[in-house]
Amino acid sequence: MEAAGNGRAERGELGAGLGAGGVRLPERVRLSGHGVVLREWEDGDLAAMVKLFDEPQVAYWTPLASPFDLEAARAYLERARRRRASGERMQLAITVDGGEPAGEVLLMMSGLGLDVAEIGYSLGAAYRGRGLASEAVRVMTEFARKTVRVSRLLLEIEDANAASVAVARAAGYRLTDAPPVPTEEKGRSIMLRTWEYEETETRR
Repeated sequence: MEAAGNGRAERGELGAGLGAGGVRLPERVRLSGHGVVLREWEDGDLAAMVKLFDEPQVAYWTPLASPFDLEAARAYLERARRRRASGERMQLAITVDGGEPAGEVLLMMSGLGLDVAEIGYSLGAAYRGRGLASEAVRVMTEFARKTVRVSRLLLEIEDANAASVAVARAAGYRLTDAPPVPTEEKGRSIMLRTWEYEETETRR
């Protein structure tokens, strides 16, 4: 899938959903940094979600429903809220200024407590090529490490997804030696490679 200061939680505190491994995620949060603002999806965003996600590249590279219509958007938002409440994942809209959504970034907790979590992302066609996805991943990575206290952060990407690979590299992730993960998505057999965040002195 595809500024000033560190990303920060502008409101919200830990203590909402208690998920697998005893992880608590914020009930509501707004993160900013690196030229982007990550905010909660709202009911008024349904039409914008359709515009972003009912698109060939999103349909091909992500598990999102296709076609992605208003009914799919409503179901997606409801499911996202249930998963947040259960502590499974946090899904935020990517924006430039807190307004119009450009895409989405997700923090997905594993069953290993705070040891491992995965980040996912998707950007609408009109917003690609501007570095928004990599900056959103940076902000979510910083939040996951410094606020949620996740030890290891991973991305799972197909080798052929060049745009997503570029996002991973720009956000400070490196390809690991882990064997590819075989899976099937929408009837297509795929192999996912694992990327892991690597903190350097310049990112501390």
